[in-house]
Amino acid sequence: MHTEPKLARFNQNVLSKYQIYNSIFMTLPFDTLSKTVALLPLFYETCKTGFEDKHDPTTIVKTFFNKYQSQLNEKGQIDLLFRFIQYIERQVVLFDAVEDAAFPIVNNMEGVGSLRSLKENAAAQHKKELLKRYLETFNVRIVLTAHPTQFYPGAVLGIITDLAEAIKTDNLTEISELLGQLGKTPFFKDQKPTPYDEAVNLIWYLKNVFYHSFGDIYDYVQQNIFDYDEINNSLVNIGFWPGGDRDGNPFVTPQITLNVAKKLKESIIKNYIKDVKYLRRRLTFRGIRERIIDVNHRLYNTLLLKDNDITLEELKSELNQIRTQLIEEHQSLYLDKVTSLINKLTLFGYHFASLDIRQDSRVHDKMFRSLVGELINNGSDLFPENFFELSESEQKQHLAAINGTIGNVEFKEALSKDIVETIKAMKSIQETNGEIACSRYIISNNQTTMNVLQLFAMLKIIAFHDSLTADVVPLFETVSDLIAAPKVMEELYTNSHYRAHLENRNNRQTIMLGFSDGTKDGGYLMANWAIFKAKEALTALSRQYGIDVIFFDGRGGPPARGGGKTHQFYASLGPTIEDKEIQLTIQGQTISSNFGTLDSSKYNMEQLISSGIMNRLNDKNLEMEVEDKNVMDHLAELSYQAYVDFKGHPKFLPYLEHMSTLKYYAKTNIGSRPSKRGKSEGLDFEDLRAIPFVGSWSQLKQNVPGFYGVGTALKFYEDKGEFEKVKHLYKESRFFRTLIANSMMSLSKSFFELTRYMAEDKEYGDFWKLIYEEYETTKRLILKLTGFNKLMENEPVAKASIAVRESIVLPLLTIQQFALKKMQELKSADERDEAKIAVFEKMVTRSLFGNINASRNSA
Repeated sequence: MHTEPKLARFNQNVLSKYQIYNSIFMTLPFDTLSKTVALLPLFYETCKTGFEDKHDPTTIVKTFFNKYQSQLNEKGQIDLLFRFIQYIERQVVLFDAVEDAAFPIVNNMEGVGSLRSLKENAAAQHKKELLKRYLETFNVRIVLTAHPTQFYPGAVLGIITDLAEAIKTDNLTEISELLGQLGKTPFFKDQKPTPYDEAVNLIWYLKNVFYHSFGDIYDYVQQNIFDYDEINNSLVNIGFWPGGDRDGNPFVTPQITLNVAKKLKESIIKNYIKDVKYLRRRLTFRGIRERIIDVNHRLYNTLLLKDNDITLEELKSELNQIRTQLIEEHQSLYLDKVTSLINKLTLFGYHFASLDIRQDSRVHDKMFRSLVGELINNGSDLFPENFFELSESEQKQHLAAINGTIGNVEFKEALSKDIVETIKAMKSIQETNGEIACSRYIISNNQTTMNVLQLFAMLKIIAFHDSLTADVVPLFETVSDLIAAPKVMEELYTNSHYRAHLENRNNRQTIMLGFSDGTKDGGYLMANWAIFKAKEALTALSRQYGIDVIFFDGRGGPPARGGGKTHQFYASLGPTIEDKEIQLTIQGQTISSNFGTLDSSKYNMEQLISSGIMNRLNDKNLEMEVEDKNVMDHLAELSYQAYVDFKGHPKFLPYLEHMSTLKYYAKTNIGSRPSKRGKSEGLDFEDLRAIPFVGSWSQLKQNVPGFYGVGTALKFYEDKGEFEKVKHLYKESRFFRTLIANSMMSLSKSFFELTRYMAEDKEYGDFWKLIYEEYETTKRLILKLTGFNKLMENEPVAKASIAVRESIVLPLLTIQQFALKKMQELKSADERDEAKIAVFEKMVTRSLFGNINASRNSA
């Protein structure tokens, strides 16, 4: 059978279908729609030709109204622009649904990187037993975060799912009805979601996608690789941050953490009940029917917190006995269904996803001081009165060795209460949902050993007196923190008390390494290289002390926050980096685009499993040569210097504040967290969160954090006549190739024509030109390095998908820039018209929201 090339499959099943269904959408009989749909293509064409002719957004909008709607007054014009925004938002949803529906056709579900391919490769090389050994010790954990890079309301998520299903079967009646529903369903959230709302939003994915896709993956491995034998390993699992991540989010309280854990347990039990109900209809055999009915009743009792409930162990035991009975007495009828449910119990327990707690080290320090102060004032002997006057090493020793309990002290200070209630909540969740339900506390912005030991001591004295069944996970983020990380960890490894704790935790230490603040701090190349080097140093150190180190990567969606092609990134790590487990954060648009459907979730999870296992199975990924490492070091250093100089430019912060959408991020109501950490009125770079920072560059279509400094670094080698050295690095290092591929994606999504008018700005013109020059240099030299004629030449489908999305949102971006410029004019007028300013502020915010949702693969 002839299979068409991937791009042809994309054009036929995504592009053509989108155009057909979009034309249906345009004919729906809505009151205000007919005028909007007739005019939007004309507006798009005006934008496209306008930018080609180097016009600015304001001129483009004026040209459109003069040419097509000259009779409209200003209010009519503004109303039409708002309708364009609403319509384009819905076009994005339609494109998402079409792309989701076509996923298994466009992507080869059993091709390279799939579990089937992994199994067949191992069989061909007579390595099946080796593969089984690796799969019994290897794990992939994806951690869902509520970081606000895209959030549709729940109703819209449902429409996307139903629309994708209808598109798969070309059910025109249902598609028309769903498009009608889409046209009338509000997108914009009037209020910010609470952390609990964010958790409920993501639990939708757990119930509807991960429960099934993870189950299918586990079943496949058990049946096809382990020949139906039991696997002593969960292989895939899920971490969860909404309701647990307190870093910079004052709205996450201990009660919310408990409520989210309760919701997770309820949700997984409801899914089990559905499966047991199915088994009730099928297992109607003597001796089994009564047992399955009993399981069903007891699961309901567990859900409703009634007597005669069923523990996880009892549930597993009962299903295993039913399984044995089916084999012995009933010719193994429906055996696969029972086995599949047992497998899901192994994967999800009563916790569904593991809730991580996270807080900033600076906040912990304040909490710790507050707690110790109150304990001393209450006469507790846990800390000497002069504790804070002791030397640092004496304080550390005391914290590591501490034993005892805070007793019944009534804490009065808010900080003390918060840490006490949070740690007690962890213990309580372990008791109700199982230990794995809440067994990690992550310290973000971790800089010192003291940061770890303060939390270590608080966990022990507040709730975990007898045995600390939780891991302290330091998160090293900035370039300087990454350099200091090995020293911090060596101090911990050589501390007898902390070492004893690690022995109780199977000699495993999880270390989180954060990309988001890394790129914000050190630029693209340095952030990635600093993490690579930190991993190498921490791997060597951990192996020296007999510790299994697990790296947990804070990988955002776009390359600028450490994202991009994730499985390629993991496949590119050599033998000098520990790889028994892959752990990474998945957030915002990456959840919906990479894991939002059963097909995409299975495909991307299998790719991640394969990327980790293939490294070990093939031994082909060799350590980087010394000469290549030196070049990489130098490139990172050159790039870092260029980025630091750029960041230090006097116009850097004012440009973001006055020329970008940065200050409007907080108004989109897509996340519960404030958009900056501190309470300062002005813009402080340190307090600025990575997501609004990266997102603001993305809205400008300048994508600075994904490429700035790369061109300067490459140009140094070109100018010296040593470009061949970089070419050698590119040829030999998969890691460097992956970095360059991801940077190319950032460049592909840049569109400087949108903001070209800024070059003429008296205040910011030179700064804009500086960015544009670096963009041009980076683009030219990456093409020279790769030998491509065009960016992303080797990824035609991703390039085509980006092109469609960019064309859909081009009018949206034009409207946004028009509104920003209009506001600047209104604000600098002698008499400020506050009512008009408010209208254009709303326009910026609405277009921002649409762009965020559109940018599934945004940089």
